[in-house]
Amino acid sequence: MTATGVDDSWRGIAAEEDEADEVTRATGLRLQRRARALVLDLVRPHRRAVALAVLLLVLENAVLLAGPLLVGIAIDTGVPAALDGRPGPLAATIAGYAACGLAGAGLRAAFIVLSGRVGQDLLLELRGRVFAHAQRLSLDFHESYTSGRLISRLTSDLDSLYDLLERGLDGLLGALLSLVGISVLLLVLDPALAVIVFAGFVPLLVLTRWFQRTSRASYRRTRSTVARLIVHIVESLNGIRAVQAFRRERRNEAILAGLGTAYRDANVEAFLTVARYVGLVRAVGNLTIAVVLLVGGLRVADGSLTLGALTTFLLYLRRFYDPLDDLAQFFNAYQSAAAALEKIASVLDTPPGVAEPARPVPLPSPVRGALEFDRVGFAYARHPDRPMLPAFTLRVPAGQTVALVGATGAGKSTLAKLAARFYDPTAGAVRLDGVDLRDVADADLRAALVMITQEAFLFSGSVADNIALGRPSASREEVVAAAEAVGARAFVEALPDGFDTDVRKRGGRLSAGQRQLVSLARVVLADPAVVLLDEATSSLDVPSERLVQAALESVLADRTALIIAHRLSTVLVADRVLVMADGAIVQDGPPGELLAGGGEFAALHAAWRASLA
Repeated sequence: MTATGVDDSWRGIAAEEDEADEVTRATGLRLQRRARALVLDLVRPHRRAVALAVLLLVLENAVLLAGPLLVGIAIDTGVPAALDGRPGPLAATIAGYAACGLAGAGLRAAFIVLSGRVGQDLLLELRGRVFAHAQRLSLDFHESYTSGRLISRLTSDLDSLYDLLERGLDGLLGALLSLVGISVLLLVLDPALAVIVFAGFVPLLVLTRWFQRTSRASYRRTRSTVARLIVHIVESLNGIRAVQAFRRERRNEAILAGLGTAYRDANVEAFLTVARYVGLVRAVGNLTIAVVLLVGGLRVADGSLTLGALTTFLLYLRRFYDPLDDLAQFFNAYQSAAAALEKIASVLDTPPGVAEPARPVPLPSPVRGALEFDRVGFAYARHPDRPMLPAFTLRVPAGQTVALVGATGAGKSTLAKLAARFYDPTAGAVRLDGVDLRDVADADLRAALVMITQEAFLFSGSVADNIALGRPSASREEVVAAAEAVGARAFVEALPDGFDTDVRKRGGRLSAGQRQLVSLARVVLADPAVVLLDEATSSLDVPSERLVQAALESVLADRTALIIAHRLSTVLVADRVLVMADGAIVQDGPPGELLAGGGEFAALHAAWRASLA
């Protein structure tokens, strides 16, 4: 593959994140405000712990600032007294210095434990919020926002926040406390020398302002590039069968190399920004110390300044620039975390496309299962000018089985997703037993309606847990009875641990037909009034299809059902067939009548029969 081809591939992967970055830049101030509000909201429940951590930090800085002062007293007072045969003052200053050191160590340990616990609690809460919100977001969001980008929000972006929390109070507040405390002490010790120190603040302020602007841009790039990297890795590993079948390994490696290079370059640029800032800050600091040492040394020589006072001043001055390094590290972590927090805030700021009603309307009890599409029209939010379903009206009586057939892209799955309220219509209303689905609580709707897809997704865990997915409180006897009802009990009990057998990742231990039978057993156990089957048998071989079709008799009995299938053997069990084309219903009637009358359904049936020959 050419280098240009590789570039095009990884740039294609980057397009989604770049589009999101454009949105982020376009709404940057709003997201920054949202990010700050999010931090305050997370910290609010821990304000007492944060206040205690601040107090510990203040006390630690106070005892540590006493150290150089005690050194100066020892030099100017303790040593001369000891030479005169009075060791008491020197011993007292030494003991005071040791006590300050021990107290500082104890306060530091307590602060680390407390701030670490608060930081972990904040991350736990934020990770839970993002995950819970992502689960509530509509299919439209998940179809446009890849799982890799969401994983990036929950992993690398949260890692950046952890780095900030680890250095947050200590790096910022500790440094500010040291700077303010030392500035006051320098002015008290010698105002003339303090003026020299403060003159060095002018270039430091200029450098800090430059660093803030440059590092923010750098870390936005690192957050974007690592998200692209994760997207590619997740996509490649999820599609590993296709990768190996079509020998795409080299191409994936080349794409990864391009993305990895971009991530490395973004990080190198961020590191260079930090290196330039820290190097220049230290250069200014060392130059200032040299000037103070020169002026102070001359004053000690002429007797206007004691040696102890100069030593104390220089010790404080040495500590004066250490917090500036801490501030650099804090700003470094802050810019990375700020970019990450903006991206997390953008996810949390995304409203669910299918929102819970503010005042839910209860469904009739018991739910009968009558579906009504009243002048319903639908277009995806990202393409509002391209309707997928033009306005139509459809009524499905309770207990009726309706098959939806038509070419790929005809709108069958979209209609079923509207019935399941994975989307809301852009016009009209979908009603269940006369109640608009937008007014039904999500828990009530999911209890009344279940959708089974071609994928038949199983979670890692036992067969029993997967069958009980729709009713976790079900007893083992009820789980076994549900499996028996769909003809799955025999194969389940033949597994190594029977119903306790782990199905492994995505049900990989079971065949496609067995996974589908487990999903049908879920329906029997959940006992919904409405069942939606979206291509439930299309991926099965003929023997498995026959087993599933036999199980469908139990599943569909006395329930309203919408069946989407390309294999018309499944369709023929329906009471009624809707033929769709370009989003419109072009035929509607019992399958026998439609076959006898010719038209679209008869043509589809003839084509299917010919494919079996």
